[in-house]
Amino acid sequence: MAAAAADEAWCRETVPRVMKLVSPRLPQRDVCALLAVSPWCYRALVANPRLWEVLDMREMKNAGDRLISALSLARYHHLRVLNLEFAQNIEDRHFVHLKEMSGISLENLEFLNLNACQKISDKGIEAITSLCPNLQGLSIYWIVGLTDSSIGHITKNCRQIVDLNLSGCKNISDKGMSLVANSYQGLKKLNITRCVKLTDDGLKEVLQRCSLLESLNLYALSSFTEEVYKGIGLLSNLTFLDLCGAQNLTDDGLVCISRCGGLTYLNLTWCARVTDGGVIAIAQGCQSLEMLSLFGIVGVTDACLEALSKSCSNSLTTLDVNGCVGIKRRSRDDLLKLFPLLSCFKVHS
Repeated sequence: MAAAAADEAWCRETVPRVMKLVSPRLPQRDVCALLAVSPWCYRALVANPRLWEVLDMREMKNAGDRLISALSLARYHHLRVLNLEFAQNIEDRHFVHLKEMSGISLENLEFLNLNACQKISDKGIEAITSLCPNLQGLSIYWIVGLTDSSIGHITKNCRQIVDLNLSGCKNISDKGMSLVANSYQGLKKLNITRCVKLTDDGLKEVLQRCSLLESLNLYALSSFTEEVYKGIGLLSNLTFLDLCGAQNLTDDGLVCISRCGGLTYLNLTWCARVTDGGVIAIAQGCQSLEMLSLFGIVGVTDACLEALSKSCSNSLTTLDVNGCVGIKRRSRDDLLKLFPLLSCFKVHS
């Protein structure tokens, strides 16, 4: 009798204290599994609101139905982060259903990840963004069916976006970029990787209006002209810039980009028209570089590395000069003499 009472007291008093200490350190899926262990575990976990500010459904099967069930629970009413990246079986109808349900509110949601949810169309984007008026970050990577209409829904419904990932959304055009530029002057991160319909006009408008950008990813966009690259130099807060495959970038463009003195990450992979002059300008203007890729640029020589070593030897930890046939001293030992903090010598494989 006494033993049973002691066990019950332990479950009632000790378990909640242990759960309070341990649960914040566990992945959310493990926390959900613990709900079924005992009534005491359940009550202790549900009583901690911070555990339910994130809903991680990455790669889950039947994610649409599971999402509706989860958001019907009171514990998720203060959700801040929703991750549906690569989630399976989630469609427009699930988001439309959420919009039509009474009592469903995502007004506290700050970040929404829909990466690779290929069955979502403009209709689904309209429905889900209408529930998230305070969204700050949205990632819709590789939902190739989305059009400028989605950008219209996003800019109308979510006025506080500062982080926008449109990577792989191949149907977004300058019209969509104009909406972004006119709606998000406070934008800090923009990823338009492989948005191949964009032209100079769309990106110029973003560069002129979104002057607070800290991260700009233009990976695999080869059609922009030198005028766009010169405009990047106006972004005084920029720390991350990916220009992989920028075939029209020349040294003149890099001279302008060198005004972005806070750059720590710069990817110039396959920027075939770049020579020592452009890289030397970067070395002189961007002295906090931590990552630099010159992969595949045949027009650079040892001279640019000498210039970089004078200004960036105490910051560079990643330097890729593979394929730079004009650089003769590019062995690991040679590079470490110039840049003693290097720990990564290959960005592209």
